[in-house]
Amino acid sequence: MRYIADFHIHSKYSRACSKYLELESIAAWAQIKGINVVSCGDFTHPRWFADIEKKLIETVPGLFSLRPEYAPEISAIQNKAGISHVASPLPLFILTTEISCIYSKGGKVRRVHLLIFAPSLEVVCKINAKLSTLGKLASDGRPILGLDAKELLKIVTDISSDCFIVPAHIWTPWFALFGSKSGFDAIEECFDELSPLIFAAETGLSSDPLMNWSVSNLNAITLISNSDAHSVEKLGREANVFEGTEISYPVIRDALQKGKQGAPSLRLDYTIEFFPEEGRYHFDGHRDCGVSLTPEQTKNCKGLCPKCSRPLTVGVLHRVSDLADQDAQKIRKEKIPYKNIIPLREIIAQSFGQGVNSKRVREQYIKVINSFGSEFEILLDTPLEDFSRVVSRELAHALRTMRSGEVEIIPGYDGVYGVISAVKTKRKKQQALV
Repeated sequence: MRYIADFHIHSKYSRACSKYLELESIAAWAQIKGINVVSCGDFTHPRWFADIEKKLIETVPGLFSLRPEYAPEISAIQNKAGISHVASPLPLFILTTEISCIYSKGGKVRRVHLLIFAPSLEVVCKINAKLSTLGKLASDGRPILGLDAKELLKIVTDISSDCFIVPAHIWTPWFALFGSKSGFDAIEECFDELSPLIFAAETGLSSDPLMNWSVSNLNAITLISNSDAHSVEKLGREANVFEGTEISYPVIRDALQKGKQGAPSLRLDYTIEFFPEEGRYHFDGHRDCGVSLTPEQTKNCKGLCPKCSRPLTVGVLHRVSDLADQDAQKIRKEKIPYKNIIPLREIIAQSFGQGVNSKRVREQYIKVINSFGSEFEILLDTPLEDFSRVVSRELAHALRTMRSGEVEIIPGYDGVYGVISAVKTKRKKQQALV
């Protein structure tokens, strides 16, 4: 059986996040997307954790469902969105949260974001009690702690050996394990003697597994991908696809720890990825000046913006190339594969030449979800001939282009999202003339 999982999202209590990120809305939209396991997000926040305790009930070991009395609210949310038919079941919730560790190490200020995975509400209570002595957990759903990443790892694994930590979006310049602005050059530099406890890492939106495979320091690490969603519509923009006979916290942990081999009853089959160029930090650049550069161009400019002479933000592609020490293609067969996608609403918008929030795009999105049951069903599985019977020729062609990877790309840089288009420029111009 296939299970699609998104282990990293946020709640309405995180900064710059939607006020609609409630547990009921997360469940409703995870079902629309076709996500089977979704993070509860932000479990360190006192008010959010109170909601988690009130609304969730353990269904299988370490995974939780919304209590039955909230089912009418889920239906109401979907009906309001125009969705009358979903084929996927309601999701299970897994207890994860993101912590921002800001501290000094090796003569440099480090800013490292980490995901904590916990096996039970009781363990979360203990984690929250300990971390509340180290910082203000109520200040943000993703709290900032002046705590060494190694010390956070020690705290949570001392509380429960079933806990584990995954470094988040590991290449993001400002807040990541390998970030160009505040990170390290190796896992061991960050976690020292506790490094063997790190067995998985999140690639982030601006890199894909192929890029990561060029760095030998990650050879023993299982690469996962998650949405880091700040709104319900962004759920599942990256995700993990498991195959197995059962799902629970212990088997998920086991599967991630064992990598491609997988656990006896569950295996990570592949990850679902952004085209990495769409990520906000793929290329180098300077947003204020509208300057976007390849790593080679940045080196030619000696790391300075050619317009204002201020330092450029070194992006993920550049940082990966600095640490690369092996041929990714040669070891590709040894690794867990991946698939690049464009979110369905973006594909529809491109085919129509309209914004993702336009009425026409919303109506088409509703139509295809109601026809085929979930967004991932459409993006991954629906035969193109079946899809073509329901949608326009342009939209069917755009889905075919996305699946083939023959897309047009404008890379993101310095906080600016890139553009991945499944509608060719020539066809766009032809549509504009009609």
